[in-house]
Amino acid sequence: MKENAAHDATSEQDGAVAPAGFDRAAGLADSGKRLLKDIAEAIRRQRTADAELLMQPLAALAPNHPEVLRLRALLAQMRGRLDEAAGLLKRGLEERPDDALAWNNLGGVLADQGKLDEAIAAFGRSAALAPERAAPLFNLGRALDMHGRVEEAHAALVAALERDPAHQSARVTLARVLQFMGRIGEAEAEYRRVVDAHPESALAWYGLSTLRTARFSANDVAAIERIYARQDLKSGERIGAGFALAKALEDQERYTEAFAVLTAANSTKRRRLQWDARGFSQYVDIVASAFSRPLPAAPAELGREVIFVFGMPRSGSTLVEQILAAHPDVAGGNELEDLNLVIEDESKRRGKAFPDWVREMRSEDWQRLGNDYVDRTARFRGDKPIVVDKGLANWRYVGALRAMLPAARLINARRDPLENCLACFRQSFATELGFTYDLAELASFWRDYDRTMRTWHQRFPNQIHDLVHESLVADPETEIRRLLDFCGLPFDEACLRFHEVKRNVRTASAAQVREPLRADTARAGRYGALLDPLRAMLRASG
Repeated sequence: MKENAAHDATSEQDGAVAPAGFDRAAGLADSGKRLLKDIAEAIRRQRTADAELLMQPLAALAPNHPEVLRLRALLAQMRGRLDEAAGLLKRGLEERPDDALAWNNLGGVLADQGKLDEAIAAFGRSAALAPERAAPLFNLGRALDMHGRVEEAHAALVAALERDPAHQSARVTLARVLQFMGRIGEAEAEYRRVVDAHPESALAWYGLSTLRTARFSANDVAAIERIYARQDLKSGERIGAGFALAKALEDQERYTEAFAVLTAANSTKRRRLQWDARGFSQYVDIVASAFSRPLPAAPAELGREVIFVFGMPRSGSTLVEQILAAHPDVAGGNELEDLNLVIEDESKRRGKAFPDWVREMRSEDWQRLGNDYVDRTARFRGDKPIVVDKGLANWRYVGALRAMLPAARLINARRDPLENCLACFRQSFATELGFTYDLAELASFWRDYDRTMRTWHQRFPNQIHDLVHESLVADPETEIRRLLDFCGLPFDEACLRFHEVKRNVRTASAAQVREPLRADTARAGRYGALLDPLRAMLRASG
């Protein structure tokens, strides 16, 4: 459940339907060349059905022509048939191994499949074959960023802008990467360079809004309002402009208008996502029930290498990780997926979903899973003895964690529920957290989380440390000392200066954790009665 800022992961096709360095239609009859041109134009205009109709006679005429295969692959990708698209591109590359455009297209398909290592290799090959083009380097930078290789992403994006200084998307992505690197002033400057040159860029205005430390002026509000009023905006642009405008209106203390825009932006995004609130409530209750009685467990010392930090999105979890990562014995791992992967692998091995196999587990089974997790995450520890895993959704797996990693420390990041839910509602997340875009579903999710955590506290007393954000802000040293003591770590003054830590932070709080603690982050009071429905839903029985 990653909470980093929203970002479009699709690749840039780099003139995907245009000639690129050689006659792409070479070997085709004149009739085939005409069809190829018409198909390319239909793809450029996103007229997929027209392109598919035209493709039928061309594919019959030249089924193995590399350019025909490439365009067929683009159509398959547009229809979501990613395996087919990858296969077609690889067939074409067997005939034309130095086709930079096809390598770039293949990288995009592989990235859509989640095969980031292969995508990075494909984009790198394309960039080497087409040293004059910015798009392959831009795509390479985005894929490296998605992979968490932030410094390499930065280098690729800088190189892309050297090839094409006017590449708007590369500059926006560079700003985002600088934000993750903690170079907040540079990030703001890059976003501003984009909006100065392209004031209609919804993506750049949205990026500026995610800094949270940057305050919008009345002129900024007017500029974003002009974008938001346009009728030709794509859905993603409208969502980005909406969240940016809500932030800008907040900065001008126009809260009623901000809430209206925020509600509309959330509603638009919610329509793009799937979320079953009732099904999720049932699922977390089934998980908790699976651990209702004591179970066998791995050896007591297993898991001492990890601290888990979990909770609701926007609960202060990134701040907790930043404090821990300031300690000389601790590395910050960001939001790791490894626990999910370990549980998924065991489900596949047993042929049944979690938690249906929990009661079948023996001590040696939990030990095997615990060792698997420790091995998977060793690279994140580096030369430190302990790593922080900030997978927010891991609160659902506390029962499994107690069984497979008994020595792991579990930190539950909590925040005032009203403030927490409002903070979620004000954020457009990168991953599909479908529950955050509707206040009723958001309140339901919070109640599920709260109910489940109370259950875990009852079953595992004194084994989970609640760090309440408001208490941390009110008395940082006392709360940080308690946190370190629970984790078995000696107190270190560096943890009080967490904002000075040099590390990559890939969440919506990337800018905020670079600053000292602030006592003025509460916002619910500014919205007054507008939040009364949410207040009532949070009070409802879970």
